[in-house]
Amino acid sequence: MAEVWILGGTGRSGRAIATALRARGIRPTLVGRDGARLTAVAEGDRTVVAASIAAMAGEISRQRPAVVVNTVGPFATTAEPIIRACLPASHYVDLANDLSAFTTTLGLHDAIAAAGRTAVTGAGFGVAATESVVVKLCEGRPAPRRVRVDAVASLAMEAGAFGEALAASILDGIPGVAGGGRFQGRRYRGGRLVPDRIGGDARQLTLPDGGGTATAASIPLGELMAAQRASGAPDVQAASSEAPSSPVARAAMAALLPVLAIGPVREFAKRRLAAVQVTARPRPRQHSWGHAVIDWPDGTTREGWLRLGDAQEWTGIVPAEVCRRLLAGEGRPGAFTPAALFGAELAESCGAEYLLVADR
Repeated sequence: MAEVWILGGTGRSGRAIATALRARGIRPTLVGRDGARLTAVAEGDRTVVAASIAAMAGEISRQRPAVVVNTVGPFATTAEPIIRACLPASHYVDLANDLSAFTTTLGLHDAIAAAGRTAVTGAGFGVAATESVVVKLCEGRPAPRRVRVDAVASLAMEAGAFGEALAASILDGIPGVAGGGRFQGRRYRGGRLVPDRIGGDARQLTLPDGGGTATAASIPLGELMAAQRASGAPDVQAASSEAPSSPVARAAMAALLPVLAIGPVREFAKRRLAAVQVTARPRPRQHSWGHAVIDWPDGTTREGWLRLGDAQEWTGIVPAEVCRRLLAGEGRPGAFTPAALFGAELAESCGAEYLLVADR
């Protein structure tokens, strides 16, 4: 069978994707820096040792796997060199959820299409769950005027260091994205990206399974761009239950963000955050949720939810299913987000369930 490579195969996301691929009868190749760790988690699968993104790109160009799954952040840095290494022969999938990486990957659409390859970005929980609800609600309807999406994650935490890649993804801001500053939020207004307050417009959501409530606040993640592209709405806002929403947290962030614009301070903060040890804990609620509320010019409002289990486990299942479909020749040339390429039923094939509220 054609090879699927997982870059960052020893990490939590890489291990989850490998498990989901094996469940589909696909034996992955794990790629990473530490040969001993790769062997320890490979369960007999092939491994490739590559010490850097450049080395991984070189091996991809040389060995030409059928599909490459990139789990190595920050994706704003790693996506483009890996995609360019893939273009002659390999499809590409990643877990990006930041606007900088989205802007880069989707901006390569023409080059990817010309090579006859498919790139799928955002194949993790936040983008795939919220975008899928938008696609479901917009089926058979004209472009709406307004969309808000909310990601409510529930996942168990593993003990261990926070890690360099995640620290960089959080603290580097969103460089190179139109519509505001590096450490400002974003939303769409009038079809254009404009500044928005991070942690603003907090809303308490009543979860439909009787699981209580969750507060989601504005945050400039990849689901913002995915929701706008999927709906065509001129006004779009994205929110997350992980965003800082309390007055104290927002005040602290307002004081911190200007300081992070100073390069040496930002690098120091990234090193300190990367070394922080995370304590293991169970997931806080039974289900994770993608949620969307959509308004149309005729006054119709539609609301929907996508219910799934552990968000981290689903972040393994979605890219594995995307890989299976790409291997089966079900992709199209170019760069896409998951539901934009495969439709609303992709989420259902990954074990999630839609709960749609009556139109109002």
